[in-house]
Amino acid sequence: MKKKILIALAITAGLYAQAQTPKTDSTTSKNEVVTADNIEWGWLNPLRGNKSPAAGKLWGDRTKNEPAGFIVKFNKGFSSPPHIHNITYRGVVIQGLLHNDDENAKKQWLPAGSFWQQPAGEAHITAADGKENLAFLDIQEGPYLVKPTSEAFDNGERPINVDKTNMVWLNAKDIEWVANKSNVETAFLWGSHEKNQLRATLLRLPAGFKGNIKNLSPNFRAVVISGHLTHQFSKKGEKNELEPASYFGAEKNSKSRISTNKETVIYIRSNGTFKIKGNH
Repeated sequence: MKKKILIALAITAGLYAQAQTPKTDSTTSKNEVVTADNIEWGWLNPLRGNKSPAAGKLWGDRTKNEPAGFIVKFNKGFSSPPHIHNITYRGVVIQGLLHNDDENAKKQWLPAGSFWQQPAGEAHITAADGKENLAFLDIQEGPYLVKPTSEAFDNGERPINVDKTNMVWLNAKDIEWVANKSNVETAFLWGSHEKNQLRATLLRLPAGFKGNIKNLSPNFRAVVISGHLTHQFSKKGEKNELEPASYFGAEKNSKSRISTNKETVIYIRSNGTFKIKGNH
């Protein structure tokens, strides 16, 4: 009996170790752009076919063991069966209303601009109630799999649901890396500010902003959550108009020239620091 217990503990310890979300990124970003109208779509859970939400690739491959970012599209009235995932993911609502919680929990509909975290192994359902529902999902490892609740486990992380109205925004007076005269604001979402460790923030740019973001880390990826962004890697480079659900990545020490015609919120995931300079 003692031997069986030790084996069980060893298996549990191994499962726990595998479930811990990486704190650094195993890939290096490059200068690239994916506009919302050029997203490649498939099914989030191919086994369920059109009963599954649609999934659109931004970077990485969610079916492999690597970081990935993708857009998920839910039909109105969608509600998943209770399930777990083998890895932790984070999500930001882009459009509509989404709920992600225990199957017995009262619906907490998260509007556009809200954030949630779903830990590996935690049983939950996901539901949508808007006419059109879009979310951005971020994973630090893969593959992204859906499994039955009978395989639930505790990886030490906890679920988070943050309504848009509960975001805490900081401005240039609170953060060193934004120019003093800038009206740029940021809300920290997850990660660590220790050297070379992953972190994610929301960046809110005012209407009429014109400037640049310089990436100082090996990995920088940005997704437009709301508003509209005009983006170029250089003065003579291709100009892209980025609507919500669009993405751009940047290699280390490169600058992204950006401008807005209305208030715009961007999700930024990086393995280090970046600098913002603007005229507004």
